[in-house]
Amino acid sequence: VQLQASGGGLVQAGGSLRLSCSASGRAGSSYTLAWFRQAPGKEREFVAADRWRAGSAYYADVVKGRFTISRDSTKNTVFLQMDSLKPEDTAVYYCAAQSRQKILSSLRVPAEYDYWGQGTQVTVSS
Repeated sequence: VQLQASGGGLVQAGGSLRLSCSASGRAGSSYTLAWFRQAPGKEREFVAADRWRAGSAYYADVVKGRFTISRDSTKNTVFLQMDSLKPEDTAVYYCAAQSRQKILSSLRVPAEYDYWGQGTQVTVSS
């Protein structure tokens, strides 16, 4: 069971980054793949989620309209396209997976995820 995140880096405000997360093992057939982030001194927060069979995407209000989550099911990979980045988007970004269908309210709760990637740092300079 592995989730491997990549694509983080340093970017100026207003710029873009694309994160990738490859799922293997049991995580490869996960029903929901999501992104969370954690800034220094803050709790881990929900960013976006993709529910595979439902074909639905969900976003935190603070990123809606700027970030886009997508999934390549053939490669068990989820992406997070981040545009119009702001300094407050600076955080370690984690991908996570739920191995079975859960109620919608579980999407935003870190404890409801079964697998986690190692995180990738995103730094947005002003």
